[in-house]
Parts: sequence; structure tokens; C-alpha cells
Amino acid sequence: MFEPLQRAFDAVHTWLFETAVQPLLFAAGASQWLEDAYPATEWFLLGVVQVTLLYVLLRPLEARYPAEQWSDRSGTGVDIVYTLLHRLGAFALGVFVLLTPLADGAAAWLRGRGFTPLNLDAVWPGMTDVPIASFLIYLVVLDLLDYWLHRGQHQLRWWWALHALHHSQRKMSFWTDDRNHLLDSLINDAIKAAVALAIGIEPAQFVGLTIAARLLQSVQHANLPWTYGPLGYIFVSPVFHRVHHAIGVGHEGRRSGCNFAVLFPAWDILFGTADHRSAIEPTGIRDQLPAPQGSGHDYGDGFWRQQWLGLRRMVDPTA
Repeated sequence: MFEPLQRAFDAVHTWLFETAVQPLLFAAGASQWLEDAYPATEWFLLGVVQVTLLYVLLRPLEARYPAEQWSDRSGTGVDIVYTLLHRLGAFALGVFVLLTPLADGAAAWLRGRGFTPLNLDAVWPGMTDVPIASFLIYLVVLDLLDYWLHRGQHQLRWWWALHALHHSQRKMSFWTDDRNHLLDSLINDAIKAAVALAIGIEPAQFVGLTIAARLLQSVQHANLPWTYGPLGYIFVSPVFHRVHHAIGVGHEGRRSGCNFAVLFPAWDILFGTADHRSAIEPTGIRDQLPAPQGSGHDYGDGFWRQQWLGLRRMVDPTA
């Protein structure tokens, strides 16, 4: 069923690389990047497919069944910029590729001193030889890591200074998932890539895991009133994640917020941070609100101002 689609995708990938990317690199005198440019071209095409599918499937649903009614979509356009930058720019893949030689060097250094880095195949021999089984195991392991990274983003002051940008969107949509400060993304992706390398995930599989996680996260951020019913205890739903973005709840509540899980709410249930309320709450950060509810804090409207203000908040918490 998928073989014709795979062949068509591979043909487009090869054509784009040979007719556009390769000549451009030769003309720029950058032929040393050819080997890295080939998978980067594939990532770009996969990103185009992702963005197209998300828009075609989720935009009509948001228009037909909105969780919140908006008079206009002003302020959401910058989220599209973040989405294109992260989905088409090979951000996570670039971090993964850059970390590979560092991870190999660290592993060799540890082996020379009698230490062996953790590898899931050594813990569960043979299981990772089954493609679907290894994919699911790695997905669960990386999601547990994501849960604790997400809690760190809320509990460490300097990290929240960056992550607050993601929560400052008052009009959540499927574009909002990638609304992140670039330094926040770099830190997050670098840690995940390092762990992925340490537990034996291959680069191609890491790409698949990243795409699967991001597609699901886009659905979670969609302006939809979906709870998934009983399945909401297995997969993070748009309403479950909307509570995480709710003013006064998702960041300021008990344990610096709730519903930190990225894919599987089991982590929130297990660690006592789950909030299964189904009411549609306003999203954002309390200090964005005008007085007396808040202080009218400015998190920026445009891309570059948002990036600058994030760095400024790291240095000066009152900024």
C-alpha cells in the first residue's frame, strides 16, 4: 500500500537534490556539505508533507468545531513562521547530526575507562530488531524524557523565561506547537538527540520518531474541543493540553502547573500532575492580562522581538 508512495517520494527527493540542492552547493563552493545536504533535503520534503497535511486536515476542523470563537486570527501569523522554521529547517536533525561525533567520542572515552553507555538493545536483546516494537519502545522512552524536560521548562526560572514565549499565545491553534524560542528549542532538541544517540536510536529512526511526535503535538494544540473520551487517558487530547496552557492553571498551579505530558498522559497520572477538567479555559499567562488581573506584560508580537525579549527575561526576570 505504501510502496508506491515511498517510490514517488524517493523520486521527488532525488530530483530536488540533483536539480536544485547539488548545483547550488557546487556553485557556492560548499561541496563538502553534499553528504549532509541529502538527508536535509529529505527532511525538508517531509516537512512540506507535514505542513500540508496539517493545514488540509486541521484548518477546516478548527473552522467548523472551534474550542474558542475568535473575532479574527490576528497574532497567529507569527506561529506559522515558527512552524515553517522548525518543520522545514531540519532543526532537530541538524542537532542530531552535529552531536553524533561528540557522542561517539564520549562513548569511546567511557569505554576506555571501563564504562559502557546505556543501550536499550543490550537491556532487552532482540526486541529492538522488530521495527514496530523498537519504534514504540523508543517513542515511550523519549516521551518520558519529554515529560521531565517540560517540567524543567516550567520550574527552572531561566528556562521558563524562554518557554514563556510558547505559553504567551492567547489564540491557540495547530500552528502553536512550534512557537518556541530558538534557544529553548536548541536546548530541548540537543538533550533529546544526545539521549537518542546514547540509547542506540539510528538517525533515520530518530527522524521518524520526531515527525510522529510533532504531528500529534500539532493536533493537541489545535483549537478543538476534543477530549478523546476514554482514550484521553491514553493519548494527550487538545482539551487536556489546553488546560496546560490555561491562565492560572497550566503554569502557576500546584507543582508549577499540570498536564506536562507530551504524548501519553500516563506520566501526569503517575507523577500526580494530571488535571482532567474538560472546561475550555482561556489560554495565556496571567501577567499578560491588563490590570488589575495582570500587569499587561509584553511578550512581543513579531518573531525577532519575541526572541529578544526571551533572552532579556533570562537576564532580568522583571523584563
